[in-house]
Amino acid sequence: MNLLDILKFSEEYLQKYSFSKPRLESEKLIASVLNINRISLYVYFDRMLEQNEKEIIKSYLKEMVSRKIGFDQLIKEKGETDLDLKDYRQENNYILKKSVEYLEKYQVPNAKLDAEYIFAHVLKTGRNTLTLTFNRKIEEKELKEIKELLVARGKDRKPLQYLLGEWEFYGYPFKVDERVLIPRSDTEILVEQCKYLIMDMEKPKVCDIGTGSGAIAISLGKEVSNAQVLGLDISEKALEVAKENRDLNKARNVKFLKSDVFDILKEDKYKSARFDLIVSNPPYIPVEEYNTLMPEVLKYEPKNALTDNNDGYLFYERISKEAGNYLVENGYLAFEVGYNQAQKVSEIMRENSFEIISIVKDYGDIERVVIGRKSEEK
Repeated sequence: MNLLDILKFSEEYLQKYSFSKPRLESEKLIASVLNINRISLYVYFDRMLEQNEKEIIKSYLKEMVSRKIGFDQLIKEKGETDLDLKDYRQENNYILKKSVEYLEKYQVPNAKLDAEYIFAHVLKTGRNTLTLTFNRKIEEKELKEIKELLVARGKDRKPLQYLLGEWEFYGYPFKVDERVLIPRSDTEILVEQCKYLIMDMEKPKVCDIGTGSGAIAISLGKEVSNAQVLGLDISEKALEVAKENRDLNKARNVKFLKSDVFDILKEDKYKSARFDLIVSNPPYIPVEEYNTLMPEVLKYEPKNALTDNNDGYLFYERISKEAGNYLVENGYLAFEVGYNQAQKVSEIMRENSFEIISIVKDYGDIERVVIGRKSEEK
């Protein structure tokens, strides 16, 4: 039940018992319990209430009805101390400030942002509504959990996404842990470009090579509901996460199979499969650069999802060489690429009979996505 729901419930409850201004009385009561002004009720209308907050509101509603008095009169008679009206914002902002300083001590990038996410996670609210939650006391149990997460993020440099256990990608929630690579915002550009390629097709078939958490496959399946999407990955552990994410997002048009690149498609059961689009965000970090990665990446993210233990082009070459066998006529092959790799990947694709139709830059002005179309001679 969110704030707007409880406000509506309270108004209807008081109206039922013939209060002359049920909306106003409800606003006063709820604002006092949440320790905010009445206007803020509508700023944070979607904020979920905790069980103890709902119970306090309901108990005061019942007392107002049984005694047939308004909220102002009730508080006057009971005394403000009966309600915990202490303003905890200053105290909680100080705790947040010290938390940010702790993360900064360990050189955590975006320390303030990460601290806010940790607080929001523990306090069961959104980061954007964190200031509203700061109106209440942070309990000892919550402070302990916050401290544990801060130590893991700061001293241990465990990625924030793994600590939270879930991360948003392309507007959808995804479970993430050390079995899979953390979905990056750069990859959303790949999804966006692929969506445009297939959105006007009648029943597009898509294959995602190296699906990992399933972020690309599931996002495309959700965005293009008439598509049939197949995600392939060599890692059974990654596929476990991908299937959990498929269920989480109710992506019924997405299927996952274990396969080393296209190997499973060579079996009799699948050898007739042809796709309108093959997409991949393969391991592209050169092995000599791997050990220079940030601690969060180096210590926790799966190595086989980051590097090909080669020059960074191994999977581009392998996928480009075989992709034409599994694409329909004029089918598309789309890659995410690393820094300064777009031209070399384009060359690899041309050598395997793909016409390059687009190279798309990311938000940092780096060439991030390469898209090719299968040539007729392939």
